[in-house]
Amino acid sequence: MYEISKELKEKVVQLNSTLLEKYKDFFNMDEYELRDFIDENIGKIIKIEKLSKDELNKCYKNGGIVGVDGSRNRVGGAYPHYVEIYQGLAKSTIYEESPIFKADYYTPLYLEGERDLLKKFEEEENKEEAIRDYKLSSIEVEVALEAVKEFNPYAIMMDGSLIRYDIECFDKWIELRQECERRNIVLIGVIKDIKTSIIGQNLIEEKQLDVKEFLYDREILYGLLKYGEIIKIEDKVAKKSKEGFTSIFMRSSEAPNIIGMDILDNQREYLDEMARLVLSLTPSSSRGVPLWLDIVDSQVKISDKMVEGLLGNYLDRQVFEKFFISERDKRTL
Repeated sequence: MYEISKELKEKVVQLNSTLLEKYKDFFNMDEYELRDFIDENIGKIIKIEKLSKDELNKCYKNGGIVGVDGSRNRVGGAYPHYVEIYQGLAKSTIYEESPIFKADYYTPLYLEGERDLLKKFEEEENKEEAIRDYKLSSIEVEVALEAVKEFNPYAIMMDGSLIRYDIECFDKWIELRQECERRNIVLIGVIKDIKTSIIGQNLIEEKQLDVKEFLYDREILYGLLKYGEIIKIEDKVAKKSKEGFTSIFMRSSEAPNIIGMDILDNQREYLDEMARLVLSLTPSSSRGVPLWLDIVDSQVKISDKMVEGLLGNYLDRQVFEKFFISERDKRTL
């Protein structure tokens, strides 16, 4: 049993008091007034229903849904003695037995193999981080593109915001986007962990909230939307609209947290349908993520034991021990 020190308890109590005081205006906001503000300044709050059986059958007959996710894990110690492994997976609801995997790795010990990417990101302040992000985003886009060509699905459901691919691997992303547009395949991103501050920024600008830092949309909307409600974010307040995306917030389960969804701006006619699809694929008792994406996530995930087993079995023992086993990993207590 771990023992918590008296000082640590006091620090946590102090943190609680500090946050309650700092954000007291937010905690005291009237729920109905906040909903009205969002409806007038951010986007309309709309109640949606799940797709009917006929509508779900239409999705199936037109190619089904492909879920796409990626995973990364790292083993080793401090720079440069580590290796990061990446894996991407695209999985069709129709062709379940034909998953598409792609993988890659990065280690500072072998930068000779990264010359093209080092040149590509030479202007970046943190070239290493840019390369690592590019590798993960790229394999996700690559498996999605292969799934488009192999399965010709009705829709592609990416795990995360679409703008991430636009930023991190634009060259490959634009190929996927154009291919989906050409084939009329609906492309969406489902965002589990929202990091935007659209509502908080507007609350401050409109003098509705007196805080120095923006509140994030995830805490403002926590418990505010009802199950099945969405917010269609107006282009005038959505930063993503400049990059060619339309977005919504939605409560897709009984859990009080909300998720986000992106869609290509020239596919916005499918926005309501895709929101209803996400709602249909999400168990009401879950944390709000479509079940198919959870399945893909579980199958693509690279665990610590998997990486250690992989490197332990396929790297020469002296290579593994000399380069990738940190002193911390050698501890016995």
